[in-house]
Amino acid sequence: MLVRAARRKAHPEALRNRLSFELHIPTSSIQRDRRRWVSIDAAPQTFRLRKRSNSKDASSLPRRRALATAVSYTGLEDIPFENIGDLPSSSRRRMENGTGGMPDFPHSHLRDLDPMRTVRLDGSLSFAPQRYRSGTKIGVGGDYNEISSVFDACLQVGRIERAGLILKKIATIQQLYPEDLIALHNRYLRAAVEQIMINPSQAATQKLHSWFELEIRHKGLPVNTETVAYMVKASLQSPDGKRERLVRRYMDMLEEDAALQLLEAEVLTAHEINHITHIYPKYNFTDEMIEELEMAKENELEEPNQLSTSGVIPDVRPTEQKGLGLKSLRKSLSLFSSLPNEGVDITKSSPEMKREIQARLEEDAVTSAIDRWREENAHLTKMGLNSSLQQRSLGARMWKWQLALEEHLKAEIVKVDAAELAKKKNSKDQERCMYGPFLRILPVEKLAAITILACMNSLSSLGVDKGIPLSAAILAIAGSVEDETIFEMIQRERKKKMWPQPKKELGKGRSLTLEMLKKATRGRGPGAASLFANQYLSKPESAASLVDRTQWPTAVKAKVGAFLMSSLIEVAKVPVHLTNPETQETVMQMQPAFSHSHQYRLGKKLGVIIANKALVAQLKREPVHSLLAKHLPMLVAPDPWTHFNKGGFISHPAKVMRVKHGDKDQRYYAEAAIGQGGMLQTFKGLDILGKTSWRINQEVFDVMLEAWNSGEAIANIPPETPNLEMPPEPQTTTDPLERRRWIKAVKQVENLRGGLHSQRCFQNFQLEIARALRNEVFYFPHNIDFRGRAYPIPPYLNHMGADHCRGLLKFGEGKELGKSGMKWLSIHLANVFGFDKASLSEREQFTGNHMAEIYDSASKPLAGKRWWLEAEDPWQCLAACIEIRNAIESGDPTRFVSHLPIHQDGTCNGLQHYAALGGDSWGAKQVNLEPGDRPADVYSAVADLVRESITEDKERGNPLAVILVDKITRKVVKQTVMTNVYGVTYVGAKAQVRKQLIAAHNLPNNDRINPTVLSAYVATKIFKALSSMFRGAHDIQYWLGECASRISLSLTQEQLGRLEAEWTRLTTKQSLVKNDRKYMPPSVDDLIQFKSSVIWTNPLHMPVVQPYRNSKAKMVKTHMQSINLAEPHRSDPVSRRKQLQGFPPNFIHSLDATHMLLSALRCNELGMSFAAVHDSFWTHASDIESMNVVLRDTFIRIHTEDVVARLAAEFSARYKNGIYLAKIQKKSQLWEKIVAWREARSNSNETQNFKIPKSSKAPRLDELMLEYQRMKLLRSSDPDEVEKGRSMVTPASMFEETASEGDLELSEDLHGLGLGDMSSRVAGVGADKEVTVGDAANIGEVHDPLPGGTGPDTGMEVDSQNIPEESRDSEGGKTTDESEDMGSFEQKLMNLEKRVQDSYDQIWLPLTFPPVPEKGDFDVTRLKDSKYFFS
Repeated sequence: MLVRAARRKAHPEALRNRLSFELHIPTSSIQRDRRRWVSIDAAPQTFRLRKRSNSKDASSLPRRRALATAVSYTGLEDIPFENIGDLPSSSRRRMENGTGGMPDFPHSHLRDLDPMRTVRLDGSLSFAPQRYRSGTKIGVGGDYNEISSVFDACLQVGRIERAGLILKKIATIQQLYPEDLIALHNRYLRAAVEQIMINPSQAATQKLHSWFELEIRHKGLPVNTETVAYMVKASLQSPDGKRERLVRRYMDMLEEDAALQLLEAEVLTAHEINHITHIYPKYNFTDEMIEELEMAKENELEEPNQLSTSGVIPDVRPTEQKGLGLKSLRKSLSLFSSLPNEGVDITKSSPEMKREIQARLEEDAVTSAIDRWREENAHLTKMGLNSSLQQRSLGARMWKWQLALEEHLKAEIVKVDAAELAKKKNSKDQERCMYGPFLRILPVEKLAAITILACMNSLSSLGVDKGIPLSAAILAIAGSVEDETIFEMIQRERKKKMWPQPKKELGKGRSLTLEMLKKATRGRGPGAASLFANQYLSKPESAASLVDRTQWPTAVKAKVGAFLMSSLIEVAKVPVHLTNPETQETVMQMQPAFSHSHQYRLGKKLGVIIANKALVAQLKREPVHSLLAKHLPMLVAPDPWTHFNKGGFISHPAKVMRVKHGDKDQRYYAEAAIGQGGMLQTFKGLDILGKTSWRINQEVFDVMLEAWNSGEAIANIPPETPNLEMPPEPQTTTDPLERRRWIKAVKQVENLRGGLHSQRCFQNFQLEIARALRNEVFYFPHNIDFRGRAYPIPPYLNHMGADHCRGLLKFGEGKELGKSGMKWLSIHLANVFGFDKASLSEREQFTGNHMAEIYDSASKPLAGKRWWLEAEDPWQCLAACIEIRNAIESGDPTRFVSHLPIHQDGTCNGLQHYAALGGDSWGAKQVNLEPGDRPADVYSAVADLVRESITEDKERGNPLAVILVDKITRKVVKQTVMTNVYGVTYVGAKAQVRKQLIAAHNLPNNDRINPTVLSAYVATKIFKALSSMFRGAHDIQYWLGECASRISLSLTQEQLGRLEAEWTRLTTKQSLVKNDRKYMPPSVDDLIQFKSSVIWTNPLHMPVVQPYRNSKAKMVKTHMQSINLAEPHRSDPVSRRKQLQGFPPNFIHSLDATHMLLSALRCNELGMSFAAVHDSFWTHASDIESMNVVLRDTFIRIHTEDVVARLAAEFSARYKNGIYLAKIQKKSQLWEKIVAWREARSNSNETQNFKIPKSSKAPRLDELMLEYQRMKLLRSSDPDEVEKGRSMVTPASMFEETASEGDLELSEDLHGLGLGDMSSRVAGVGADKEVTVGDAANIGEVHDPLPGGTGPDTGMEVDSQNIPEESRDSEGGKTTDESEDMGSFEQKLMNLEKRVQDSYDQIWLPLTFPPVPEKGDFDVTRLKDSKYFFS
């Protein structure tokens, strides 16, 4: 027991019984933890360290400035302390306890959103990170993030001396704030202390004390309690006599109040604190607090093993299939191979046991893959076969690769050691110094296995026939290694016994109660309670903090991935049979399994990885069975989301939001919202989606496996050997185009063959996972994209997959059909069959009329009539047939327990939201917002309008109308109507229509009339039909686009203030002299970059940040070749075109995401299972009617409020006091007044005394500063200054007096933005002008979807967020410009726009927004009676 202090003070201060919270978000590149500060005492004391008489502490150093200058915060109501209960550390638990600034409420309740109180962070003052040369001494260079990542890697592997050299370099080249630099030193001290405790050495201890004196105290860094705690811990390792002296020395540096924080620094164990109290009895750390720490330690050591040994997993019936099949996949997952031997039955396990099993699955996936390869190799060796020469086992060959790669990596690490020790480093040494430390973090066997797995999985999923881009391959490898590295570091930290376990990870949670506060601050004087509470609650989540710190920059990933890829290319071999052309003798030769080559794509030379043909052939026969844990469903419900990177998987870290690699803005905003409680409902909704349990539909799986093994093309399963005939090579001809046409036809056949093979490889992954999980209940953890749309994290098998995936899955929990269940089961079958445009009664009757076919399909799916294969979604149709048969045969269908998910799909959900926003009565009727006896079909309605218009043109003699009058069907217009709401371009729409017309009809193809001309004509008609149907939505899209245009051309108040501060330097001939030789004054272009993204808050209080910026690609030299990678940074200017054109569809996506999550929350409160695929909602048949009520009520709640008006108010608050660059028409009255004013001003002395800085980014900076001065005066509280501002004359003041919104010139990018609208020039080219074959406008037109779209054309795939969007493997550096995203046709149109630029002039105006469009007369509450809203 501790010795009680005799000098405890007898007059404890009374505590106030109210808490208030204030959110503080530092944006330092070092400390990314979002901290909460608590104020309890009336006069809180600030933390301080005792200053010794000889101290050189820089107490007067300036405080660290935060780039995030403002976070608007909704003040919390005072909360009685006695009612606070457990005050958790994470904001999530705080929110759940009702202490997040809102009263307790049902999670499905739509909270009020105050536009003035939304999260606002400013990043407009950010500049591009500076890069530093590596030099020949240390060999580490790049920007700060790259250098610090190498520093962290050295610490992780115990290379303390090397880390010290890098830290010294960071301190000299980077102007860090002192608090950030001491944070780096603390990380260094922690690693050094850890090494001393593992390998005690007086020399190492002395070095550490010298480091503290020379690098910290001597240089005046502000020492904090964490620093002192590390030094005290190191001092305890010193011998007697010296130990006491050192402990007293460091403890003397602390003030009494600061000493309290040693308890919460999570550095000293209970035993060490006890020892310190004996050495330094001045402070008495209370018995109770120490006992809590000791009990925590005991709990940690005595944690029982949850695995029991009862039951055996029954064997699954084996099915004939090439390769090891089920056995292979089971061996690759340790839980399937080891648990039966341990006597564990997963199906009967307790939740705690299942969590333990899931943790083992996540931890052992890589190790078990290595074991499987080793076993296959041993099996062949026992048979007397040389596994290197055998083609029958891919796993055995991968074992050979594993052994060779391990030896190669070991040899490379030796070279890295030598490179780091070299006194003068050459270019190879410098390269090794950058990527080498990362190779040491994982054991070489695990590093080799991950390299092989990631490469093979990338080949299988991205297309093995054509090869994969080098950037995709190396970033996939590096990403997998990074994930495993983070996981490995978290596991190591948790297993270390030298550090106290963070209280957050204890079973009872990290709670702050009144009793604990009294114990901790008894007798400590005024301010002690506030100090203790602040320290207690501001500690970051340890695991989350470690994840943040170990993130690798893109350049580092490229270097590590390139080395591992090149190593695999060097060691991986495959046997190839070759035939001697003369002797016809067959010989075996070992050839490289992979090769690095180059291809030209769209005129750019790209690096690619090509697989050997022998390996390609083997992959067609046998898939890569081993998968990483993050690719698999979970065996237990996912952990609730509590932080940006805490939730989902149990052990492996995951992120709640899929952000574009390198883009930090969305993460910063999300974390700020988490701290305020704004993400509570989003988190809860994701938790509900994740806890929905699933099973494999075994009857469907058996049919699918039989179809798969047959090798035939059945439903969406491609044939194993497609019968595709190559076109015969043409004879010699005088026609130069004949051979070109033949080459094109050959490529089309090869592309089709490769596509079928890639599809089959991907389906093989899915079937292997389904086979392994066929007897299990499993779950899909979900996360969201930046718009709030939810996606399952496991990418291969999930309910968002294709038809065969959905047919394979059913709910893990069943419900009796009840009275209405059979009806909805019948309607569901009609829907998936394709009979979904009829009334509900007609759909139900459809199923009754086909009962014989249903029974035949369910009983003899492959041997019978195969009626189910005629359905639009055949595998889902088969599942419905089987469920209906089973229900009928059960005897009492109302008591039949059904597991089949029943779908309810929205009618073009984007148009539903637009119709509600715009109040369009006609449009609302077309998308079933209006009640009706039959479902309305917007696609058929548009097709009817197009046919009517074409018929009228035919009567006028239009030759295009004569050809097309009887060819317009619902299918021709459907895709264009569907994607128009999400921003499809006119070029894209034309391509969509062309595809449908060519597939259905033989069209003329001559110089005057051809498919391209015809499709352009039809696309124009579709756009015009939509424009007339959704007039209100059309106006809203224009309004959204104009707002985005102004925001993306605006400068923030912070930017204007910085420009004002630099104005004297910019306008004088001599630059200001700075004492700091490292000071680099910003250029004019840097100061006035347009950096403002479009940001808004969805109804769930989640901030949405558009990530579109023009990022400069930087060349990264790697082990294989130089590649260009564009990593977005908040200092990059925004992409105006993408911001403008992406905003309307992204805004709609944020609304449909809100609708889905709110519906999930309400369904959960009502006890219903719920799953969703964006705008398709699923539940049990018996709950469909209840879910439909929820869907209607939720939609009404969202749109009862004036969503657009609230958005306008938020924009006005968020972008307040900004100035934007507007356009006005020349020759107008306003323009003539401005020209006269400019002439008079230039002739006066006003502009004679200084030079006006020029910029390529923005014109007339003198007028900008003049307007900024006027705005400042008008905002002043001094009446004289306000009057002075009113008397000032600027272009903006003249605009306010004589002009209006209508006098402004619209942005060129707004042409064609409105729903069903297009630029008149584009329409002219497409519909009226006769375009001949070979016109540049018709060559190589590819649908280039706009940002915000969905579907396969947009790249919105499950794993696509891990690869930088702008990555390029070309060999020359280039800036990523907006024009790169345009096809030749769009660039041609842009050139046309440039010709008319002389028709307008530019002026600076205060940033305001146009009036909100008037809403139509549709009353959204009428939706309550619409039974076809979702059907």
